[in-house]
Amino acid sequence: MMKNIFLFLVIFFSLATQAQEDNQPIHVKVTGKGNPVMLIPGFTVPGESWGATINQLEENYECHVITLAGFGGKKPIGFPWLPKVNEALENYIEQNQLTNLTVIGHSLGGTIATWLASRENSRISEIILVDALPAVGAIMIPNFNPENLVYDSPFNSQQLSMNETDFEQMTTGMAQGMSLNLEAQKKIKDWMIMANRKTYVYGYTDYLKLDLREELKNISIPVTIIVADKPFGKEMVTQTYQSQYANLTKYDFIITDNSAHFVMFDKPKWFIEQIQQILASN
Repeated sequence: MMKNIFLFLVIFFSLATQAQEDNQPIHVKVTGKGNPVMLIPGFTVPGESWGATINQLEENYECHVITLAGFGGKKPIGFPWLPKVNEALENYIEQNQLTNLTVIGHSLGGTIATWLASRENSRISEIILVDALPAVGAIMIPNFNPENLVYDSPFNSQQLSMNETDFEQMTTGMAQGMSLNLEAQKKIKDWMIMANRKTYVYGYTDYLKLDLREELKNISIPVTIIVADKPFGKEMVTQTYQSQYANLTKYDFIITDNSAHFVMFDKPKWFIEQIQQILASN
């Protein structure tokens, strides 16, 4: 009888622990040794997207690779999604007492890195932002006002009700604009399709609502911004970033030649060289 009770308790607590792990806003994989580097991927993209970068860094750095809830096969969480993700990352850094921390973020990941660095008493010593803006909604929506963005909208309803064939066709077109690399385009499309649909739809609303332009005034650590020149060209890209980051006192700005949004896929050798140089210099 006692043996059965013991077995039941073991199974119960095992399942409870698993359920708790599944219900997390972030999932972290740690490899390597040295000063900590946190790598946050973009929207719908799992931590494995940083694979080539991690392979080059983990010999000298402790890499904390993030996958966000609802992406890469991870369980979704409730909404609002992005505030929970941000808070979980801030708590993770504090609980693990990460010091001399560099955060590298691509796209949404870079926006999150900016948010983390702007927080009071932040432990972050440096951020590297890869094709990332502090207020994406402001360049996508005329008369941008975060208060007007709600989950219950005709556009979101359309996205949620879209059948798999139409959704795949849409994501195929989107992926083609995000990388010049055909193999990478397929990966990007597959990650979009794998994403939990509600997280894809409502999470993007959270992303568009986030406006960190005022919070940039709180950041005094070294910031490097790496941007792609495709499809808009260097002149327009430079104007956009200068406008969006006007409240950031100082930053290094690097434009990638012949690359679309996923710089790490389009210019892998150049990209890792830049990252290693930036980490070594700071």
